[in-house]
Amino acid sequence: MSRTVRVQREDFDVADEIEALTYGTRDVGAVTAFVGLCRDEGGRLSGLELEHYPGMAEAEIDRVVAEAEARWPLLGATVIHRYGLIPPGGQIVLVAVTSSHRAAAFAATDFLMDFLKTRAPFWKREHLVNGTLGPWIEAATEDDQAATRWSGG
Repeated sequence: MSRTVRVQREDFDVADEIEALTYGTRDVGAVTAFVGLCRDEGGRLSGLELEHYPGMAEAEIDRVVAEAEARWPLLGATVIHRYGLIPPGGQIVLVAVTSSHRAAAFAATDFLMDFLKTRAPFWKREHLVNGTLGPWIEAATEDDQAATRWSGG
């Protein structure tokens, strides 16, 4: 299986990443992709600051991708998470998955996003248009609740 995990400051090109994920294989029957974007929260934000522990973030993401591989018959997965100051409309995260069939690809993408939101060591803080910094954002209860649906295996 092809697996790519990157944490990077620079933006990514979704089409290029999907092409790299599917290059050279003829068994792919489905590609699913999720791209998370920075919202402007009703015009309040000038950007969203994301920080991480280098090495630890990549290792945790890689571990979660391995869990997805164990659950579904995947052919490949790419997870890219950005850090730094992301402007409204900017791409934050890409999860792309390939499989022979769509059900596995959809489920694995959903699983990966649930666990990126709850287990990956990233911290977020809002930069407001009035020039002030918001507090570091706490994890959302609904994200934790969404991840519990995968505990049944």
